[in-house]
Amino acid sequence: MYINREISWLEFNQRVLRQGQRRDLPLLERLKFLSITASNLDEFFQVRVGGLVLLDRSGKAAPDLVGLTPAEQLELIHERVARMVQEQYALLEELRAPLQEAGLYPLPMASLNEAQRLALEDYFTANVAPLLTPLAMERENPPMLPNLSLIVGAEIQAEGAEESRFIAVTLPESLPRCIRSAALGREGYVLLEELVMAFLHKFFPKERVLCAAPFRVTRNGDIAVSEEEGGDLAHEMEEALVARKFSDCVRLELPEGIAPDFAARIARVCGAEGVALWRVPGFLRLVDFQQIAYEPGHEALKVESWSGNPPADVDPNISMFENIAQGDILIHNPFESYEPVVRLIEEAAADPDVLAIKQVLYRTAPGSRFIAALCRAAEAGKQVTVLVELKARFDERHNLAQAEKLQRAGVQVIYGVKGFKTHAKIMLIVRRENGTLRRYCHFGTGNYNEKTAKLYSDLSLLTCEENLGADASQFFNTVTGLTQLSRFRRLHPSPAMMKEKLIELIEAETRRARMGESAGIRAKMNSLNDVEMMEALERAAEAGVQIRLNIRGICCWAPTTARGRACTHIVSIVDRYLEHARIFSFHNGGDTLCYIASADWMSRNLDRRVELMVPVAEPRLARRVRGILDACFKDTAQASLIEADGTSHPMPPKGKKKPFAMQAYLQQQARRTARTQERAKRQTLEPHRPKKGLAAPRD
Repeated sequence: MYINREISWLEFNQRVLRQGQRRDLPLLERLKFLSITASNLDEFFQVRVGGLVLLDRSGKAAPDLVGLTPAEQLELIHERVARMVQEQYALLEELRAPLQEAGLYPLPMASLNEAQRLALEDYFTANVAPLLTPLAMERENPPMLPNLSLIVGAEIQAEGAEESRFIAVTLPESLPRCIRSAALGREGYVLLEELVMAFLHKFFPKERVLCAAPFRVTRNGDIAVSEEEGGDLAHEMEEALVARKFSDCVRLELPEGIAPDFAARIARVCGAEGVALWRVPGFLRLVDFQQIAYEPGHEALKVESWSGNPPADVDPNISMFENIAQGDILIHNPFESYEPVVRLIEEAAADPDVLAIKQVLYRTAPGSRFIAALCRAAEAGKQVTVLVELKARFDERHNLAQAEKLQRAGVQVIYGVKGFKTHAKIMLIVRRENGTLRRYCHFGTGNYNEKTAKLYSDLSLLTCEENLGADASQFFNTVTGLTQLSRFRRLHPSPAMMKEKLIELIEAETRRARMGESAGIRAKMNSLNDVEMMEALERAAEAGVQIRLNIRGICCWAPTTARGRACTHIVSIVDRYLEHARIFSFHNGGDTLCYIASADWMSRNLDRRVELMVPVAEPRLARRVRGILDACFKDTAQASLIEADGTSHPMPPKGKKKPFAMQAYLQQQARRTARTQERAKRQTLEPHRPKKGLAAPRD
């Protein structure tokens, strides 16, 4: 049984919204989840709705897995999102009173006294007005209004004129959305768009502002890059970024109370029609409330702060090369600090024995320490090769800038593989030791981004195992030399080998189940929609394989038969950290096989991206990986059960047992392990001391 991908994604966003609706969570944690749902919807409209709109307009009405045409999917999406938006604003209304009490809710301009209004007028004149540019929009070649920006639209009428004209003022991103002033009190603020509308008349001294309202345009972000033979990918990407700025409107957001004629005028100017028009019952761009949720202060209104614990297997007193040489290291961030991975690249850049560094970069942090270290390494004369994926959606411009910075430092930059996104998380360092070359590798499930490593749950494997090192070299030779993905010893890359290996592993469990043997598959991923993988799972479930899946987002599969449903358990966990790690485990007759990967079980990952699946063979680390899966399927606090129809609901409590929260458990476990290690180190370093009451031994 298949579930529509778009509705499944919206059900995931509903699970995020459900966290905001939980009254047992602190106020600002609830506000954070509300803002995340708004950010998610922004991307959903740009990419998924944008793509469907293009398909519908092209006349290509090929149905999806469940038989829905693009037009039918758009209709379902509109209906489902409409309910979600109502729930978003109902939640904001529920949070209003406590936010007001804390001074964290916007003050209406109409509520201000004369002194406050005068102070804000001075602020507007000095700090806001010089940055604004009113644009007359009803002309032969009107300017294009930017994507996702807040815009104030107004009808202006000159003295004695019969007709009004429409102007638009885009609010610059450089200005804060929340305008604070000593006149408003220590905590009070007004919204930027309210301030602009209050003093917009100052731009039109001999005209009247008949009406004004904020609005927001969402444009189609599903702009493909044409990779023709011999083409310049960087140039193609620059053109795609420009096209995205000027693409069609797929959503126009307006305040609910706006006059119909004024709304129609805005829609005409923006080229919005039909389902693209959304009237919202409150403030636009709820994503900005995330700034309030994260800003310093008000700690009593937030969840208890967690910090990354020192990884138990990493000794900070020796180099990362010495650490890895002592045995494979597994790091589970953010419960454990990601710092050792950053330390590795920084040490490699400075180490005179390091001869070469090769790395894939998909999304990096602003001011990335990885980029800085790679530049230093190249400037020091090391051979540095970096594959920068320019097609990382919405990070393209950032990646272009990073690629240029690397090239200026002397790094050899490769722009991915033609026709595929390179999404693998791999770093290879070649070091000279005792007259020979040794390869140190990092394989991960998440990006080389030290900022998101504090927010996303991911796994890192650090190793100098010979076969993995040889495979890492082969991988880079393949993607830089454009040879076939083959001849690997232990790695399983896509698009050539990963899906084949996964189906082989699933089918092996299916055969065992049919012979009456114990068989099981446990997997953790972000999304599942690949048809061949779903068919293999369907056969396995029907054969009696015990299948446990933890899928955070899109899940397009549900078992068809009663037997399959009895053997299958699918959950989704939404908690304070974004679940991002991909882990696959197969019972294998009792000799369990464990893997971590950069890829989800999606067609795009398995067929159209360069990805890596890596075995975790060292028994101690494999036990840790299986322990993470154990915790996934024990969660009764943050997990939701995904039903056969694609809907989901919170996991019911198990009897009178205290709810179990996976992330809280993993944080406590990492903290306990770090403390135990610290005590052991202190005991080793402290000199022998006599017990109290006993005489010290004499010389």
